[in-house]
Amino acid sequence: MGYKTVLGTKTYSFPDLKSLLAKASPLRSGDELAGVAASTQEERIAAQMALADLHLSEFLNIELVPSESDEVTRLILESHDKVAFSSISSFTVGELRDFLLSEKTDSIAISKIRDGLTPEMLAAVSKLMSNQDLILAARKSPVITKFRNTLGLPGRLATRLQPNHPTDDPKGIAASILDGLLLGSGDAVIGINPATDNVPTVIALLEMLDAIIQKYSIPTQSCILCHVTTSMKAMEAGAPLDLVFQSIGGTEALNKSFGVDLSILAESQQMALELKRGTVGNNVMYFETGQGSALSAGAHFGIDQQTLEARAYAVAKKFDPLLVNTVVGFIGPEYLYNGKQILRAGLEDHFCGKLMGLPMGVDICYTNHADADQDDMDNLLTLLGAAGCNYIMGVPGADDVMLSYQSTSFHDALYLRQVFGLRPAPEFETWLLESGLFDQAQAFLPKENKGQFLLEGILGESSR
Repeated sequence: MGYKTVLGTKTYSFPDLKSLLAKASPLRSGDELAGVAASTQEERIAAQMALADLHLSEFLNIELVPSESDEVTRLILESHDKVAFSSISSFTVGELRDFLLSEKTDSIAISKIRDGLTPEMLAAVSKLMSNQDLILAARKSPVITKFRNTLGLPGRLATRLQPNHPTDDPKGIAASILDGLLLGSGDAVIGINPATDNVPTVIALLEMLDAIIQKYSIPTQSCILCHVTTSMKAMEAGAPLDLVFQSIGGTEALNKSFGVDLSILAESQQMALELKRGTVGNNVMYFETGQGSALSAGAHFGIDQQTLEARAYAVAKKFDPLLVNTVVGFIGPEYLYNGKQILRAGLEDHFCGKLMGLPMGVDICYTNHADADQDDMDNLLTLLGAAGCNYIMGVPGADDVMLSYQSTSFHDALYLRQVFGLRPAPEFETWLLESGLFDQAQAFLPKENKGQFLLEGILGESSR
């Protein structure tokens, strides 16, 4: 079985669905590296035309990765809701695009079909969409989650306060936390990537963050972005852990390369739920993803990187996470070569995640050897603000000194909130106002010369 499109006097043939999806994907270096990309723009258009005429039901009959050897495929098939799919079962991919963009289609209409859409269907329709299409459809799909505050409400933008330090120095981390809180960052999570992934370090950092959050009654959550098994050992030792973190991907082989599978994730989720540390909700998982990870691990099976990224969202969805984000430009130019490719991938990932019902954030970032700069990140930042992104990263100076990549800063979040009239998570907003750190009358900007109580307390906490 194959697919064909005639353009003028030339016939383009695609032997299978895997090839069709790859050839229809907008240009990116990772697909070229994998040898699956369209060779010309004309071939790409031909593939998109064939894909537009493909019925959604066909995705239920074709396994891109065989289910007998891949638990992610089995998860996608087992979790597919036939009732939710029934109203769109006659649609082609092109008709799904039309439905999502229709003025008559709102968030309620999308929520009714959400569980009937597979990741592959969403990857396919995203390949037919312009950037503005991806923004509009994602904006129609708010996703709300809760732990110590409420994230994802329309009109809100949260931030992950990312106070990484190359030696996990408590004072350096504390200084970054202080900087972020004074600028209204940290409602999504205060999340540290540890320089050393070991249990004693993780416990010490968790205790430090918990002491700060409890002392000042900050309605937020903490997370140490260590391996899930390290988090489990920390919980067993009685550490004050809020969220379990793990990087995940769209194939069983990729997840095995990360040292995880579905059963380990389920066990860690149950352990975190039993701690009952949430106050307004019990979403206890935090996942990160990124296009290109499967290829770098040799676990892509000839599938384009954007389709594999969408499959990763099926894994995330199973565990009702508080946070999911694509670290869109982090892996490097081998997979997303320049600012244009990073921007497109960020919008695709945000769209696919939101349509699947995930609380999507984006680490708007690039590595120093990519053909990109901060202007490119400003563009993606602004477009994601329009698209209703749940949260972005808050990194001191937008320069992560531990991970050595460029992201977004505390001031970038202030910019986005001002431009679009966005506000922090409601519980966190109340804390900022009642603490005297922010002034609602001045377009929700930080007050000058405030926060002395935080300055002495947080830096003092780091010395313990």
